[in-house]
Amino acid sequence: MVSPKVKELFKKYRLVVKFIVTFLSVYLVLTIGYKLYLDFSDGSRFYPDYITNLVAKQSQSLIDATGYNAKVLPHPNEPSMKLIVNNKFVARVVEGCNSISVIILFISFIIAFAGNFKTTFLYVLAGSVLIYTVNLIRIAILSIGLYNYPWRREILHTVIFPMIIYGMVFLLWMFWVNRYTKMKKQDA
Repeated sequence: MVSPKVKELFKKYRLVVKFIVTFLSVYLVLTIGYKLYLDFSDGSRFYPDYITNLVAKQSQSLIDATGYNAKVLPHPNEPSMKLIVNNKFVARVVEGCNSISVIILFISFIIAFAGNFKTTFLYVLAGSVLIYTVNLIRIAILSIGLYNYPWRREILHTVIFPMIIYGMVFLLWMFWVNRYTKMKKQDA
């Protein structure tokens, strides 16, 4: 039996509870789906998995477009791709570099704060493409930075470049919340 105080709290914070439950549910479903994708990925054709392999090759193309000579090769000792710039091994592209986990986090928040279906769907799609694209640019710039400034490895990899991707996600969230709350006021 639920006490009247607990019922009152749930009633008062119904929207917060709905947001949290929706966010966690979407995050859990997408994360489990992604985990299943990784578990069933055929690493023989696209090593270590299709998306990570694609991100590594697209990063290589971006680096090549800047005038550097880039190569990606399967890492012999771990599930990653070696990124080589001008014949110098500079970075590994691991599963965590492919932006899917960040996109899952982004989508979960947007759906938990959803507007109408069409607007939400288009924002999720556009935001996911933007995150993916910025991540490719981030990897290319990081690799060139590591080639030219290897002594800055720690600050480049652990501070500046995570700040770029997570900062952009935060800005996308804030834009969505502000737009969503304005849409709600107009509908009222």
